[in-house]
Parts: sequence; C-alpha cells; structure tokens
Amino acid sequence: MRRRWMAMGAAVAALAAGGAARAADEWTHYGHDAAGTRYSPLTQLNADNIAGLKPAWTFHTGDISDGKVKGGGPRSGFETTPLMIDGRLYLTTPFNRVIALDPATGKPLWTYDPKLDRDRPYGDGMINRGLAAWRDPKAGKGQACALSLYEATLDARLVAVDAATGTPCPGFGTDGEVSLRDVPRYVPGQYHMTSPPLVLDGVVVVGSAIDDNSRAEMPDGVVRGYDARTGRKLWSWEPLEKPKDVADKAWKSGAGNAWSVLSADPKRHLVLVPTGSASPDYWGGLRPGDNRWANSVVALDVRTGKLRWGFQLVHHDLWDYDTAAAPMLTAFKRNGRTVPVVLAGNKTGMVFALDPATGKPVLPVEERPVPQSTLYGETSSPTQPFPTATPPLVPQALSAADVWGLSEPDRKWCAEAINGMTGSAMFSPPSEAGVLAIPGNVGGINWSGFAWDGAHGRLIVSVSNLPAKVRMIPATKFVTGDKGDLRAETTMQMGTPYAMSRAFLRAPSGLPCIKPPFGELMAVDLGSGKIVWRTPLGALEEIAPGVGRLAKGSIVLGGPIVTAGGLIFQGGTMDRTLRAFSAADGTLLWSGELPASAHATPMTYEVGGKQYVVVAAGGSAKVDEERQGDAVVAFALP
Repeated sequence: MRRRWMAMGAAVAALAAGGAARAADEWTHYGHDAAGTRYSPLTQLNADNIAGLKPAWTFHTGDISDGKVKGGGPRSGFETTPLMIDGRLYLTTPFNRVIALDPATGKPLWTYDPKLDRDRPYGDGMINRGLAAWRDPKAGKGQACALSLYEATLDARLVAVDAATGTPCPGFGTDGEVSLRDVPRYVPGQYHMTSPPLVLDGVVVVGSAIDDNSRAEMPDGVVRGYDARTGRKLWSWEPLEKPKDVADKAWKSGAGNAWSVLSADPKRHLVLVPTGSASPDYWGGLRPGDNRWANSVVALDVRTGKLRWGFQLVHHDLWDYDTAAAPMLTAFKRNGRTVPVVLAGNKTGMVFALDPATGKPVLPVEERPVPQSTLYGETSSPTQPFPTATPPLVPQALSAADVWGLSEPDRKWCAEAINGMTGSAMFSPPSEAGVLAIPGNVGGINWSGFAWDGAHGRLIVSVSNLPAKVRMIPATKFVTGDKGDLRAETTMQMGTPYAMSRAFLRAPSGLPCIKPPFGELMAVDLGSGKIVWRTPLGALEEIAPGVGRLAKGSIVLGGPIVTAGGLIFQGGTMDRTLRAFSAADGTLLWSGELPASAHATPMTYEVGGKQYVVVAAGGSAKVDEERQGDAVVAFALP
C-alpha cells in the first residue's frame, strides 16, 4: 500500500510538470509542482536521522522595512518560497528583487532589481511569495531566456528575467516587463501583486491583490494570461458576474480577485484559480446575488481564458472568507477505487473535493439554511455549502457556556461579550450589535494551505483558530465619533451605509476567549472522512509574553510540505522555529531555531548527494510585535 501511494504521488507530480518528470532533486513550482501537492520524493531525511539536522548556510537579503522611514515603504514581511532548477536556487525579496543562489553554499550568483516603487501604501505590507519559471522549447542551448523567471511586483508589473544571468528578457514586453495596471478603477498601492504567477502551455497567468474593506467600488479582480515569450496579453477573465436583473448603476463592487497561489491541471490545460471576496467585505447591499465567481475555485482554459467550471465555497460573502489556499490536484482512495480530485479549502476551515473535469463535488456537499441579515439594504444568502463527508477543521461556533479563560473575571467577560452579540456561529450575518466571526478572517485555512502526503494518501493542513468580533457602525455615527471597539481595526467602507469594526475576541487579560490550541497541524483521510491526527502548532509566547506558557498554538501564516522520507516540515508560526513532524502520526521529531519567524512555506531539494530544507525567516508584515529579519536559512545533515 505504501509503495502504491508513493507511486501515485510521483505520478501526480510528473503530470503536473506537464508530462515530463523533473529530476528528483528540484523544486520547480511554488507548490513543488504545478498541481500544488507540496510533496517531495526525497528520502534522505527521515525519522531515524532528522535529529541530526543542522543549519548548513544562511543568506541575508538586506531587504527590510519597518514602515517608519519616509519613502521606505510599509512594513515588510518575508514570505518567499524559492525555486530550485538546474542546480540554482531562485527567490524573491519583499522589495521584489530576484536573487539566484548556489544551493549548496547559499552564495549569491546574481541579483535583479526591478526598482520597486516603495512610496505606496501597499495594504498587505511589502511581501512577495515567489516566482514562476518557464523553459522555452524553441530556445537553443545558451540562448538568452531559454529558462525564464517571472515575478508579479507590488507596483503592478509582470517582469521576466533570464535565469542564467538575471538580466531582463529582451523580447518580453518592453525591456522585460509589461504593465498590469490596465484594470478598471486602478489605484496605486491598493492594487498590487503578492503571489507568484503560473506558467502553463507557454502562457503566464497572473492574478492580483486588492486592499480589503476600503470602499464599495474597488479595482476589478481580473485574471490575465500573457504570452511567455513576448509578454503579449492573450486573454483576461472577470470573476464577478453582475446579475442580469440588476441595473448597471445599482451594481457597485469590485475585487473577487485571485490574490493567493495558482495551480494547474496540465492534462486538461486548466489553470486552477482561488478567488477572494467581492468588495466591500462585510456589507453587500450594492452587490446583490451570490457574487459568482468570488469566494470560489474556478478552472480556466489556459489557451483562451474561458471558464471551464467553477465551484463557489461561500455565497455572497459577508465575513472575508476568501478561498485563500491554493487548489490542489491529486487523487485518493475511496471504496477501493482511485478518485482524481481538486481539493479546495478556505477560511471557514472546510475542505471541498471537486471533480477535475467538471468542478462538481466528488464528496457530498449540502446547502444548509443560515441566519439572515437585518441590516439596512442587505440581502444575505439563504443557504451556504457544507461538506458532509469531511469534518470542519476548526470550531464553527462558541457559546457563552463554552468560553475559555484562566480566571473567573476573564470567563465572565467573554461570556457577557458573547451574550451581547446577535450571533456566535459561523455565517451569522454582521450586525450593529456585533457578531462573532468564527473562524475569524485569518482563521481556518489561510494561504498557508495544505500539502499531500503521498505515502499515506492524506491531506496535511495547518489551521488557525482565533474568532473575531465584527460590528457594523452606521456611517453617520462613525463620522461623529463611534470608531469601534477598543483594539479594533476599523474602516469606513466608503460608498456604503456602514463602517466596520473588527477585533479578535480577547478577554481583558489579552488571552483569547476560545479554548486553545490557537493553531494546529493535522492529517485528514479523505476516503474515511476522518481527521487521523492533530497536534498543536507553535506558540504565541514571543509576541505575547505569558500567553505561550498558558496556552498552546499560534496563528499560522505559512504552510507545510511533505517528503517521501515520512516527514512534514512546517514554519508559519509566530515563534522563531521550523519544525519537522512524523507524517504517520504527527509526532514532533525536530525543531530548529530561526533568526525570525518563518511566515513562508519551506521547500526541499537535493544537491551534491545531500538533501537541504530551506525556509525564509523574516517575520510578518502585519504583526509589529514580531522580530523582523531577512534570512534565507538552509538545513542539512552534517
């Protein structure tokens, strides 16, 4: 059985690479392969020797912004996952510089600087998650850009550089770049790119990141395809479909954008696109209907940009429940047969299994009635989709009787807060009194996503568990002084009758009102529909002294990878640690100290007969309490 699952994992990886299996020591896509499995066939590191894993080399990019220097840009984070191709390591920095390293020593080989416009209020902070690569089948040996690297920048450009030299590809656009600013309602800074493009069949596909909650009419969340050789735009696809019975003047929305990581089904020539919420996030009176295809996974024909299928994970989103995780193409065993599947997950903490050819559920999903909004002008969806064959991975409700705290005053405060809300279960619509968004907007499955354990046929998922109180404030009260709850993030949602106030639900002591762990790593068996194992992940002690000693788990922003050696490598937590777990049972086998927290997904490769594990350690762009850094750290056996 173990050999069959390992063979299946290798076959999926080969399929995702476009039919030609790459060398076993390479990492050619953000998710290892185009299918996004994050599964490596390397076996040198295993449970028997992982205790001997040591730092092998460290490289410092020098690119850090604390957000306090005028003209230096917002605060930076370091979220890149490097590529390993043809014996070189390629990564991006928060300033969009592209760097090539020697994978055995970490010594720099070249650097390309696109001269990012840093004087913009990029809403996600200064971050970039990585690159896409394409090998030109028509290029001769030694020809410029025979292997090209593509990056989408924060200031909305698509750049192409020669992987051999780091110089711009001369035939791509103008001087190696094309503008991505030609979208309706483009606003510099509010419209930017954080995740890597994807290349399939010679087409570079790119989405966009758009600031949340600012106003009703945000930039369009268009997805576009460009010729990988010339940069010529081939197609564009708009995610939001205005209902036919709604007048143009009555429809005011935007976004629904693909800000997270793309994946692909090369056999069917499909790009698998996760989309976020339509604008604004918490009131949808100007965007009536389900808002397709926001909060969805869609499959676009890479040759034409046409929609082949779509599945919406949240109808008429009012909670910022983006489809943040990259879709994954894989296969699992059910009732004795192999089932090909696209796996989709979002901030609700639910996993949907879809047919790669049609997008229809291969594991049952039912539409369940949910509470309805009472806000002026709002018509919420009467139902929401719930998978019935797989369990929710995080709590979806919190009652006053079930609040958590280490003291009676804390528990009393939390219970009173819950009792004062109009709802404390998932899909409770926002209200003026306030509701509990559970999971919260960073909860459930974020862009951290998941990995495929090819040996056991399991989905490995990292999740966060921190609910938030969301309160809607009439615009008239907001402008006269009601700015929301203490410690809350507030925004006016311009163009709507309501401002929004949002904050994690924490007692006066600072501890969350929900029982820990606040972050977990788990293995899900899709065939049986069971969580096989789960374990607390990380700690909050470093950013909230005293909390880590009292409560387990951390918010997780950065995902897992799995190796055929039976290991899971996971960073992503708010402590300065990279961890290795047993894929079989979730046992923590090893941990390595980092110079800063690793809000990035690690990767692994083999060179010179040695397996390396590499992660970016630079802290978060949004958590001021975290230590910042600029380190790329490689681990290996001595």
